[in-house]
Amino acid sequence: MAVGSRIVPLHETWSALWHYSPKNGDHVLIRQVRIPRTAIAVAAGSCLGLAGALTQSLTRNALAEPGTLGVNHGAAAGVVVGLSASGGSSILVYTWFAFAGAAAAGLVVHRLGRANEAGENPTRLVLAGAALSILLGSTTTIAILSRPETVHESFRGWATGSLQGRGWESLWVALACLAVGACIAAIVARSLDVAVLGRDAARGLGANTRTTWALANLAVVVLAGGATAAVGPVAFVGLAAPHIARTVGGPGHARLLPMSALLGAMALLTADVLGRVADYPDEIGAGVTAGLIGAPFFVALVRKGRIAGI
Repeated sequence: MAVGSRIVPLHETWSALWHYSPKNGDHVLIRQVRIPRTAIAVAAGSCLGLAGALTQSLTRNALAEPGTLGVNHGAAAGVVVGLSASGGSSILVYTWFAFAGAAAAGLVVHRLGRANEAGENPTRLVLAGAALSILLGSTTTIAILSRPETVHESFRGWATGSLQGRGWESLWVALACLAVGACIAAIVARSLDVAVLGRDAARGLGANTRTTWALANLAVVVLAGGATAAVGPVAFVGLAAPHIARTVGGPGHARLLPMSALLGAMALLTADVLGRVADYPDEIGAGVTAGLIGAPFFVALVRKGRIAGI
């Protein structure tokens, strides 16, 4: 909270938390800007980490996450449609467009990638997601250029995953989506332990795979859509967090899911802080920083052949 385009001394940061004075500019900055920004990074990062763990378990694909499967780009396209339709309205309005875009993208990718065969050919979903992401990215650009007066200014900072200027509305959206998604994830956690064995094996053990699949996908849409609406498209957080969580806590979803959420929060918050100091006194969006850090991680997974390590 002390780091940004304006450095606040640590003693002033502490004082702003416990001895707030509205006449002190540093106190106002901490309370009105830095605290909600930090909380948004934690909430949105938790959403992305949890969504990534669910996606990897559903597809049994170690390369899967909402960003690489096009869900985040679908939510971004939905937000642009919402901004175009409402003329840059409140986040509470275009969040619903993000949900719709995320759901549509997820359905298309699973159809193109033949999700039921992900265990035999785990790169197929990633290729389908990459293709859809390119298409949605181009469509989003066309939408921005066609109506720059209503979309461009609102979208420019949001598209880089920047947390600059995010207020309490964004925090409430991220927290609400995290609460709903976490509740659904808790319901399906035990079923996912069986589902990762494969559809036939899970059915043989008496698991209701259709219900598990539907609920887990609903959670991914809510989590990814809410996080994207709140902070913009952020890739690789949902990819790295579950891998680290699986290494530390094991494959059991009772530990994997909450640990992925925690590590996702830490990852996005770290990316935001690094983005603030890397180009001081300006800043780099957290989404850009996360991509710069996460891309080598993604390449390392492919080179080590850890594609089916779920």
